[in-house]
Amino acid sequence: MKHFKTTSLADQVFDKLENDIIHGIYPRGEILTELKLVEQLGVSRTPIREALRRLEQERLIEDTGKGSRVLGITGEDLRDIMTIRERIEGVAAYYATLNMTEEGKQELTRLVELQDFYCQKENAEELRRVDDQFHDAICYLSQRTVIMDTLVPLHRKTRRYRRISMSDWTRANKTRQEHEQIYQAMISGDAELAEKLTTQHITNAKNHMLEGIKNHG
Repeated sequence: MKHFKTTSLADQVFDKLENDIIHGIYPRGEILTELKLVEQLGVSRTPIREALRRLEQERLIEDTGKGSRVLGITGEDLRDIMTIRERIEGVAAYYATLNMTEEGKQELTRLVELQDFYCQKENAEELRRVDDQFHDAICYLSQRTVIMDTLVPLHRKTRRYRRISMSDWTRANKTRQEHEQIYQAMISGDAELAEKLTTQHITNAKNHMLEGIKNHG
């Protein structure tokens, strides 16, 4: 399953800034200005202005009149994001199972096999990347536009916390097992079980991430 998309310079700047904000490279409270970003990124003001506008819509920054203040993702934001995912990601798995295609089965199989490989290698960053792809694939396979538009941006916003979570190999192995169970339910056509397992998986991930914040900040 491949989703081809023309990436403009503004898209690239947005992706770069979004990733840097989510991972704390630009910490909460830092002021970003167009001039500062022009110097740092080596691009003109036009794509930076467009990227900042989109970041403000995503509530990752806010305009102060003298620049854009970084808001980032707080612990409270994370709780809300995971609660939303908890409510609707199971529904995505339900519809994805009903709408499953042969191509979809092949993609999920590929991702589950990649996950096993990177788990054995204890490669947390690649595991996080494959985790992104697994959950995004479920969204796309659901063929529900509102679900995709809601969940995919939320997945991006939890990258930092999921990377930390994947560094805990007990949780990483549990995630691998949970993904395998979801995968088996989906390819066997059991939509209700896929929904139940996905909802429980998100609950487990939410609890682990929030526990990590409580213990380590």
